Amino acid sequence: DFTEMMRALGYPRIISMENFHTPNFMLVSEVLLWLVKRYEPHSDIPGDVDTEQDRVFFIKAVAQFMATKAHIRLNTKRLYQADGHAVKELLKVTSLLYGAMNTQGGEPAQLPEEDSSKFKFDLGSKIADLKAARQLASEITSKGAVLYDLLGKEVELREARTESIARPLEINEAEKVMKIAISSVLEEVQKTKDMLNNVALDEASLEAKIEKRKLELERSQKRLQTLQSVRPAFMDEYEKIEKQLEKQYSTYLEKFRNLTYMEQLLDDQRRTEQEMFEEAANMLRLIQNRLKEEEQHLLKSGGNDDSDIEIQEDEGSDSEGDLQVTRHRIGTEALLQG
Repeated sequence: DFTEMMRALGYPRIISMENFHTPNFMLVSEVLLWLVKRYEPHSDIPGDVDTEQDRVFFIKAVAQFMATKAHIRLNTKRLYQADGHAVKELLKVTSLLYGAMNTQGGEPAQLPEEDSSKFKFDLGSKIADLKAARQLASEITSKGAVLYDLLGKEVELREARTESIARPLEINEAEKVMKIAISSVLEEVQKTKDMLNNVALDEASLEAKIEKRKLELERSQKRLQTLQSVRPAFMDEYEKIEKQLEKQYSTYLEKFRNLTYMEQLLDDQRRTEQEMFEEAANMLRLIQNRLKEEEQHLLKSGGNDDSDIEIQEDEGSDSEGDLQVTRHRIGTEALLQG
């Protein structure tokens, strides 16, 4: 609808809804300025929108112009967003111009020259006046409400006022009232004097306390200086013991370092001995295994020799004692070879 209305109003540029998917302030400002010129050709609204301040001033000027001339209330925040929400605000002005064009047979709606000259104003110079006018309007409203309440009580107060005016003034009563007023004023004056005297007394007491504290502070400082200047009796002995303690500490550090070093050497020696013992045990185990294997081998070879000896015994060449000696010699030689 917005694009069709703008095309019908004669906007020279083609507008589509895709132009407002993202904020496009330049297009919105151009459309607003064209609509304002379409509504009022002699309007004086600046078209500078380079900086942020200029944009804000432009939006406020357009909104103020449409509110005063066309009685259309525009949402400035939506216009400043310059996206799809701004189209809804632009549609208010375009629908007004489109409806006026339709009612007048396609001709643009223009106001008379007198009205246009009457409503010309400089927005920048009138903002302060507008604020002052608003403040005065609020004050007038509040004062009018107070005046209305007082006028409502006028019926009751009128009789009392007429009675007091009609009553003749008596000197005695006036004198009594004046005396009562004078006595009340004198009482207030006396109270004020008493308060001043109390303040003076409080001030004197505070000054006395301050002086007392100052004297105590001076005495404490002097005592501190005397204590700092006097050397204690045990200070010489303390310094002597401190020097001895330093020597003992250096000796302790040296012995501690030596002890640590000796413990490290002892650990290294034990570790070396343990490794040597393990190597000796491994060697001994290997020798034992080798001896067992050779012993088994000798036992097997010894069985063959026994068969030969038995054959010779059958033949009657050697005695039984010689066989035992031969066996013992053979076993010894085998062990020696092993």
